[in-house]
Amino acid sequence: MRVSAKVDYALRAMLELAAHPDGLITADQLATAQKIPPKFLESILAQLRSGGLVASQRGAVGGYRLARPAEEISIADVIRELEGPIATVRGVRPDELEYAGSAERLREIWLELRSQMRGVLEQTTLADLVTKS
Repeated sequence: MRVSAKVDYALRAMLELAAHPDGLITADQLATAQKIPPKFLESILAQLRSGGLVASQRGAVGGYRLARPAEEISIADVIRELEGPIATVRGVRPDELEYAGSAERLREIWLELRSQMRGVLEQTTLADLVTKS
């Protein structure tokens, strides 16, 4: 599995928000706390906001917060919002692949890999990671 910078930055920002559930945090504060390029972070936050994972408030006392409790947001939720399906092979879902001859059973491996990754990523919430620190 390859984790993009976009997903890494998004998860770091989401965890920072989860660690501060009672207040708003500005994009600049998030960028500084997690050493994320500010312009890239703003784009990520906009996508997370449109996906219903973060909420924002404008103004002098504005900022960002999680849109739902950290216990209700899984790592898989964040990945799917930013990049779509958890595991694909050449952009195709494993259950849609067909192989011939000696490679025929390769599809089973991709399906099992997807299942295992989804299990870990869907069962791990932001709260799990924040409370384990």
